[in-house]
Amino acid sequence: MCLAVPGKIVSITGDDPLTRLGKVSFGGIIKEVNLAYVPEVEIGDYVIVHVGFAISKLDETAAEQTLEYFQEISKLTSA
Repeated sequence: MCLAVPGKIVSITGDDPLTRLGKVSFGGIIKEVNLAYVPEVEIGDYVIVHVGFAISKLDETAAEQTLEYFQEISKLTSA
């Protein structure tokens, strides 16, 4: 099974589309992510990330809903 997680781009570095990197916030945890597969994204956009690569852009409403689902799952498993 594969898991891809939504995150919000907070900064972008690099000009080369193949090596362009973004710092992505996953609920406050910041990770560096390769943006080669989504050259159109900008700061503030949400992306789906799998194994260190942003694989698609996601609209804000869908991203926030998915993050809410993760929070609910976390509450259920820690009870």
